[in-house]
Amino acid sequence: MIETMKAEEAKKIIATAIDREVEAYTFYRTIAGKVKDKALKDLFGELAGEEKTHREFLEGFLTKDFSKLKFAAGHDYKVGDALQSPKLTADLKPLDGLVLAIKKELEAMQMYTQLAAAAKDTETVLLFTQLANMERAHKARLEDIYTNMAFPETEWL
Repeated sequence: MIETMKAEEAKKIIATAIDREVEAYTFYRTIAGKVKDKALKDLFGELAGEEKTHREFLEGFLTKDFSKLKFAAGHDYKVGDALQSPKLTADLKPLDGLVLAIKKELEAMQMYTQLAAAAKDTETVLLFTQLANMERAHKARLEDIYTNMAFPETEWL
């Protein structure tokens, strides 16, 4: 018989996820403050806003039955997986900024996927799988932007 997750365990999991969203928010705000390119500054400001929304969303988990919530998994194109991480500098190029953002989402997705694999009960597996799906969707969005910027000739295909 599979045992169900205790409320305190669920709260710890959600608190960890909230901490990760706060870290991502801080990361994107820091990048937005360092780059000079306006489009990149706007993109990272938008991503920071999304991470804040995700934090608020996760805080809402604390009062809900999370086993009934589902997130659509975005497709993982794996575009950013093999890219080298550039250094965070004030004159960061837009493509390099996107690579940093993709890497951040990849790390979050991998963390949640690993936690799902290590989970002992169905509800914990579901929670971590759903969180990984949310991060995978963010990564896919960033990879779409990256691909369109890095390879503009492919947009018409």
